[in-house]
This record gives sequence, C-alpha cells and structure tokens, in this order.
Amino acid sequence: MSVIANTTQYFSNWQTFQKQVMALSITSKTLLGLWLLSMMTLPIALQLSGPGVLPSINWWSVTALAGFMLSILWQAWGAQKTVVAIFLIVASTWALEYVGSQTGLPFGQYHYTNVLQPQIGHVPLLIPLAWLMMMPAAWGIGAAITRRWQGWQFILTSALALTAWDLFLDPQMVQWGFWEWDQPGAYLGIPILNYFGWILAGILVTVLVRPAKLPLFPLLLIYGLTLFFEAVGLVVFFNIPIAALVGTLGMGSLFFIAVRNAGSTVR
Repeated sequence: MSVIANTTQYFSNWQTFQKQVMALSITSKTLLGLWLLSMMTLPIALQLSGPGVLPSINWWSVTALAGFMLSILWQAWGAQKTVVAIFLIVASTWALEYVGSQTGLPFGQYHYTNVLQPQIGHVPLLIPLAWLMMMPAAWGIGAAITRRWQGWQFILTSALALTAWDLFLDPQMVQWGFWEWDQPGAYLGIPILNYFGWILAGILVTVLVRPAKLPLFPLLLIYGLTLFFEAVGLVVFFNIPIAALVGTLGMGSLFFIAVRNAGSTVR
C-alpha cells in the first residue's frame, strides 16, 4: 500500500509542478530562461575569455534570477507587498553586509575587493540582489518542510536553507576574488562564524518581510537547479570538490525533504 501511495503522491506532485510552472507569466519564463542560459554560458565564457568575464556573467545571472523571483512575488502578492519586500530585503542585507565588512559581525572579518562594481560603502550593489534572488527559494524550502508559511519552524528552516547555499557560494566567490577573509577560518579558509551570521541574516529578513504564500514548485525548482549547477561547477570547472561535497550534503538534504513533503497541505 505504501508503494501505491508513494506512486500516487509522485504523480500528484508532478501534475502540480506542471500546473504551477505553466501558470508562470511570459516574463517569468523569459527571466528563468535567461538565468539558465547564464549558468550554462559561464564555464564556456571563462574558458574563452578568462577570469575578467566573471563580474559581467555574475551580473547577468543574479539580475535574471532576481527578476524571476520578483515576477513570482508580484504575481502572487501584488505590487504593494512586493515593493515593500524588495526594499526590506535589499536595505537590510546591504546594512548587514556594510556592518559586517566594517566590524566583523555577524559574519567574521572580511572585505570586498574592487572586482565587483559599482559599490556603496564598499559593498557591491550586486550583493543585496544576490540575497534577493535566493531568499524566496529558501522560503519555499522552509514552507515545504514545515508545511507552513509562518511560525518559528518556518523561519529557522528557511534561514538554514539559505545558509546551506553559502556552503557552495563562499569558497567559490573567494576563489574568484570577489571578497577576502581577513582572518581565515576552519572551512576552506572561511570562519564558522560566517554561517551563524547567515542564519541570523536569514531569520532577520524573513521576520521583516513576513512572506505570504507563494507557488511552491517554481521555488523548489530554483533551489534544486542551483544545487545542481553549484555541485557540478565546483567539481568539473572550479576544482573545489570539498565545497561541492559539503554543499551537496547541506542543500541536498533539505531539498530532498522538501520535495518529499511538497504535496502536503501548506498553511
């Protein structure tokens, strides 16, 4: 009976996934396509043009995915709540990055290089957009696992889902020279404090925005694709296998639980 129930649940989830993806606007689908193209273009451009192409490709990738997320929010929440959410995410994460790079709290002692431009207060403008592009996907993981869009379990799980992404991200960005750690730490030169800082930041942003219900499956799709691109890229193209393994364990375990629960009722 459990096999039949699991099979029925699988097909139900697949049908829901198809419906939610097909319901995306043309704008959303276009932005999703541009993001996927940027991710596939990155290793080719890097081989052909060298590291100098990295800032441009990252601007392309981040703005495309951030735009996709904004289109999801706009379609689900309407203009007013979406604009407020954008402001809260961008303003709070820029402030966290500014304070963090100046004081060492809550992430540890680090500073941004001049590679990513433009900057305000020595914080690249791309960085708050990067928080914006992944925060809704983390909310999707939190909602799927906890079966709710509110409460401390949802907030904490969302923060953990966001932080798991940085197990991939930070070693890669340091290798690319986007930022540097003044006091290297235990995880590939990255302080463990950094990850507690990410959890705190994820909690803060989620509490500020108080996200309402969103279509779950497109968010899980982005989280899963990010997991795939990061894991493959760090092994095949960037030679950071430890980060690929640890990031896959972190993001992958949360993604697996979220997908398993995705067909359940989410309040």
